[in-house]
Amino acid sequence: MIISFLVAMDEKRGIGKAGRLPWRLSSDLKRFRELTMGHHIIVGRKTFESIGKLLPGRQMIIVTRSESFVPEGCFIAHSISDAISLARERGESELFVCGGAEIYAQMFGVTDRMYLTLVHADSEADTFFPEWDSCEWIEVESEHRAADEKNQYSFTFKVLARKSQV
Repeated sequence: MIISFLVAMDEKRGIGKAGRLPWRLSSDLKRFRELTMGHHIIVGRKTFESIGKLLPGRQMIIVTRSESFVPEGCFIAHSISDAISLARERGESELFVCGGAEIYAQMFGVTDRMYLTLVHADSEADTFFPEWDSCEWIEVESEHRAADEKNQYSFTFKVLARKSQV
C-alpha cells in the first residue's frame, strides 16, 4: 500500500488559519476530490471537525486519543499504526493523509509520496506543515497555475516521491 500526503501549503509551510484553509482555490479542492475518491483518508480529529462532515465516496479514518469521539460513518483509530493497519486490512492501495499538522508530523517516516499544492502567497497561517528534508524527495510532476476568478492565488501542483521509493 502506498501512503501519500495530500497537502496545500503556502511558501512558509502554512496550512491553516483559525481552523480553516487560509485561501480559496477551487482547482485544489477539485484535485483533492479526484485523488481521494474511492480511497481511505486519514485525518486528525481537529481536521475532521473543521471539515464538518463525511466526505462522500471516501472512507474516513479519524485519528484521535479520545475514547468518546465516535462520529457516525467514520472509522476511529487511536494511533497512526492502527489507522494504517485498518486501511491495509480493508484492501487499500493508496492511503491519503490529509492533515492536520500533528498527523503529518507523526506520519512523515512512513510516507511514500506527496501530492503538494504550493500556494504562492504568505497566508499568515497559524498552523504549519512540518519541516522536511527536500533531499529525501524527488519531484516527479509539476504544473503551475495562475490565479483567476476561482483561485485566489497562483499555485503549483507537485508530486514528490521519496527517493527510496523511486
